[in-house]
Amino acid sequence: MPQQKIKIAKKIPEKSKESAVSLNHTKYPQYGRVLEDFVEGEVFCHPRGITIDRAFAVEFATNFMETNPLYLNVEFAKAHGFKNLVVSPLMVMNVVLSLGVQNDSEKAIANLGYYDVHFLKSVYPGDTLRALTKVLKRQQKEGKPGIVTIRTIGLNQNNELVLQYDRKIMVAPAGKQSEPTTVSGQSFLEAGEGEVTLDIPTSSEKYPSNLTGVRSYFENFTSGEIIVHANGRTMTQEHIPWTYRVMNTHPLHYDRLYSTGRQGPMSGEPIIYGGLVFAWLAGLASRDVSENSLWDFGYTEGYHTQPAFAGDTVYAITRILSKENGPSGLNAGLVNMQLIGIKNIRPKEAIEKFGADLFLKENDKKDLGKEKIPEKIFEIERQLLIKMRP
Repeated sequence: MPQQKIKIAKKIPEKSKESAVSLNHTKYPQYGRVLEDFVEGEVFCHPRGITIDRAFAVEFATNFMETNPLYLNVEFAKAHGFKNLVVSPLMVMNVVLSLGVQNDSEKAIANLGYYDVHFLKSVYPGDTLRALTKVLKRQQKEGKPGIVTIRTIGLNQNNELVLQYDRKIMVAPAGKQSEPTTVSGQSFLEAGEGEVTLDIPTSSEKYPSNLTGVRSYFENFTSGEIIVHANGRTMTQEHIPWTYRVMNTHPLHYDRLYSTGRQGPMSGEPIIYGGLVFAWLAGLASRDVSENSLWDFGYTEGYHTQPAFAGDTVYAITRILSKENGPSGLNAGLVNMQLIGIKNIRPKEAIEKFGADLFLKENDKKDLGKEKIPEKIFEIERQLLIKMRP
């Protein structure tokens, strides 16, 4: 593209004194969507996109306490068949979800859950991520906010699908306000479709094999066991810059006048963006369950059952649900597990206090005649491909 030179005045003239103020021409740009703005089948393209460099990828992995060397050690990643350091899947999910907030949930009352999360291709430093969303369903009961189900995809710079998930958000009805950003011709997989192509050797003899713990190989897990992860994490106001670091624009997470002006349980101090809570909980569990994983296949469904605020201390508990053989030719197996997050109570105390109820879905407890647990903040099922012992 030919360059064009533009002359700039030595002194930019001041114009405000000679320009009359007209309050009749004040604009109030709005972002996000109210219930009427969601049309089933509509697809919209989210703004910006972001290139993930290595420093950002390692910063995320270390801040959120990831211990898998694939996300930290480029030589380890290459020895396991990857072309570069691997970007943490939860970083990919946080960025893709956050890119969509301006269009799909900046006016949302609450994020109700994640469904059918699939990580379909590795993301490496230097890759550029962008996101699109399709409206699947819009529901509303008289006198109540609406529930909108959306499907979001993350694409890299080659238009390759790297992530897909569904999400339910609670949205209030109002007059139509949003700017249309619809696009067409985008490909969304039906739930359960898709394949993951792994290029991972069965061994990594050319690089030290003792860079991970010895208690988190496939053989170490037993179906039915509960793993109480040792450390907790007190979350501070650091969550505010991290919200925008991953490009989430919902004011509930960083605008105190906005959050204190709301009503109900979601009012008060800014609420920590749930994707960050999710990442911290997974990081707390990392040494025990995912340090030797080769691939995070994704999540069935999960919920933020209570909000978290700066000053809360969170802990993670994992329950092993099942084990099965991995893909042919790989010295690895699949482990299905349930990740539980709690706050301001130590895991041992929570297990003694709530017992098996801690592992029941909070949404099911009303039908079971049970009370919800206020200290429980998160629940999700995940599937990992984990190496067998060398």
